[in-house]
Amino acid sequence: MDAPLWTETHTPSLGDLPQDSVRDRLERAVDEPMNLVVQGPPGSGKTAAVRALADTAHDDANDLVEINVADFFDRTKKEIREDPRFAQFLSGRSRMAKRDMINRVLKESASYAPVSGDYKTIVLDNAEAIREDFQQALRRVMEQHHRTTQFVLVTRQPSTLIAPIRSRCFPVPVRAPTAAEIETVLERILDAEGVDYDDDGVEFVAGYADGDLRKAILGAQTTAMETAEVTMTTVHETLADVGHDDALAEVWDATAAGEVTDARKTVETLLDDEGYDGQSLLVDLLETAQKRYDGDTLARLHRLAGDIDHDLVTGSDDRLHLTHLLATWAQRAEA
Repeated sequence: MDAPLWTETHTPSLGDLPQDSVRDRLERAVDEPMNLVVQGPPGSGKTAAVRALADTAHDDANDLVEINVADFFDRTKKEIREDPRFAQFLSGRSRMAKRDMINRVLKESASYAPVSGDYKTIVLDNAEAIREDFQQALRRVMEQHHRTTQFVLVTRQPSTLIAPIRSRCFPVPVRAPTAAEIETVLERILDAEGVDYDDDGVEFVAGYADGDLRKAILGAQTTAMETAEVTMTTVHETLADVGHDDALAEVWDATAAGEVTDARKTVETLLDDEGYDGQSLLVDLLETAQKRYDGDTLARLHRLAGDIDHDLVTGSDDRLHLTHLLATWAQRAEA
């Protein structure tokens, strides 16, 4: 999808958040800034809710610092140093270990004075990927800068956070939105975009998304781009055929060629932009692999995937485990 994503161009205000309980808790956090753990399933609107909080709380956008944990833990030191968001903190420090690089970026971000108001907000997205040793460092930074910095950890798995961090944060559970709540969001976006729609079409998209707000918004955008309207007929025709076969095939093509970095980038796009969670992406990757492999080769892939599936259930980072699958398979292909 080459057009700007509606999930980015139609981020909600605090008052537009579909879940009443989330809206109420975050409105309290505007006047009484506190550290938060925003927790819930993929596609439930966690990151959008945090951005809405920051937009309400801060007059200057520079008082919101967003750090996706996967930007560190899934990347090489070279990739981190060359990222324009982090380069200013790491210039001339090429010999630093990755852990020290991460700590420096976090400490420097926390040490800056707020541009406006009394505090700034640092968001750590995909916080379930934070290793325990880094969590201890995070705890110390939270203690040192608690007067001027609000820390918000966004995660699918709050149980992966150590007790000293959880005890310093107010929990904000974000449940999957109901079909009716998704329909309200879609109608707001479609009205803003000037796209014709009917109730049946919006209802179909909400049902298709099955509680995943991101998936619903992207499904509505795909339909609108293909047919210029969102009706029962156009939605059914468009979304019934929507798939990611080409992207999934690209993952295996890159892996077979030993280009694991390219394969990982495609996986990240599918996870971040297309509404996948780790387990559903693994299932679709295996279905695509059946067109490429058979016999003993396919059986070996499934055995390896079985271990990865267990890691996806018990682990903390879908990107890490899926990349491990691809890297291991690439090594076997080269052998």
